[in-house]
Amino acid sequence: MPMSGQGELSQRRTVLERQWARVVPELKASRRPLGAGFALRHEVTESWARSVETVDPARDSAPVSSRGVHALWSRSPLYEPVNTLADEVRSVADDAGFVAAVTDEDGTILWTCGGRVMRHRAERVNFAPGGCWGEPAMGTNALSLALRTGLPSTVFSAEHLVAALHGWVCYCAPIHGPDGRVLGVLDLSTTWDRSHPLAMSTVRMMASAVEGALRSRAGQAAGTGGGGRLEVTCLGSEKVMRDGAAVHLPPRQLEILTLLALEPKGFSPERLRAALYGERPVSASTFKAEVSHLRRALGGRVTTRQYELTVPVVCDAVEVLRALERGDTTTAVELYRGPLLPYSEAPGILDWREQIAVAVREAVLASTRPELVLRYGKRAPYDAEVHAHALRMLGPGDPRRGIAAGRLTTALRS
Repeated sequence: MPMSGQGELSQRRTVLERQWARVVPELKASRRPLGAGFALRHEVTESWARSVETVDPARDSAPVSSRGVHALWSRSPLYEPVNTLADEVRSVADDAGFVAAVTDEDGTILWTCGGRVMRHRAERVNFAPGGCWGEPAMGTNALSLALRTGLPSTVFSAEHLVAALHGWVCYCAPIHGPDGRVLGVLDLSTTWDRSHPLAMSTVRMMASAVEGALRSRAGQAAGTGGGGRLEVTCLGSEKVMRDGAAVHLPPRQLEILTLLALEPKGFSPERLRAALYGERPVSASTFKAEVSHLRRALGGRVTTRQYELTVPVVCDAVEVLRALERGDTTTAVELYRGPLLPYSEAPGILDWREQIAVAVREAVLASTRPELVLRYGKRAPYDAEVHAHALRMLGPGDPRRGIAAGRLTTALRS
């Protein structure tokens, strides 16, 4: 941005800071909207007046949702359309120095992406999966305004009620379902000095693309009667759900399903057989019977010859790997509830089990957030290196030091 643009932004921020310092204390005292000054938009002061009743302007970060964000995201109607467009959104965020986010209809962030630096800045204010950004939780911001009005919104610097957000500018567009209902919002956020007039048109374009994908899927479902969706839990425990109903599979078929979920491009019969049995002398008819039984259990949604799933699938192991790929250790640790199919001895499962376990552990050891290391350490009682890492990050007065120290002592004795 040219220097004149930077100067204008700086001047605008200074004026807004002064207005915020004058108006917000008056609103806290009077609890009623005030006439806007020349720098304040009417919708901003109205939002300030509403939200000062529930939000402390001095708070340092967004509250955390008590609902499991992974379950919310995997069941969200936005999940598949956003994942389809994820590479495009990620490219825009990375190139422009933004962090992107998608929320549900209540303002809980379900998904984020962006460069490492911007993502870390965002995490400081809990602009991350699980953060609650609706107006009652976080006051005036672009996400809360877009959810309330159903219209695109921009909030710059000190237009935010919470002072910790004055270094940010946010551009947000609501995402409407085929029935017109607001399902959530798509947001692009960055530091105030990177404000750019094209950001709003970009976020509106991306939200429109998600809405188009939603309409397309709705049309396909209406024309075909819908294809259902699988939810596969295979980390630490085992469960398969299809359209909300449990699907009971024997161990071998669950192994096949897990491998197909982890490798969506599929397997040749020879490669899948090796992944299941290794060098064991198992007949071709036995192997093909297992695949046939799984195909019937899934309503025919496994292709022949080259084995692939033809039904949308949400798998916790896949979501852990996706989270690690985008640098989201928080989501990875939340989802990693134990080893992949812990009782399986199939060679392909053993390979994936080790890969996932090592990837999560390395991300935890690289993390600078003690709460993540402590959460992971609860599931790794004998991992002395993890507990020592947690202990190093906790200050002398932190009461959590006792937890880390106790776990480390136990691990060293084992």
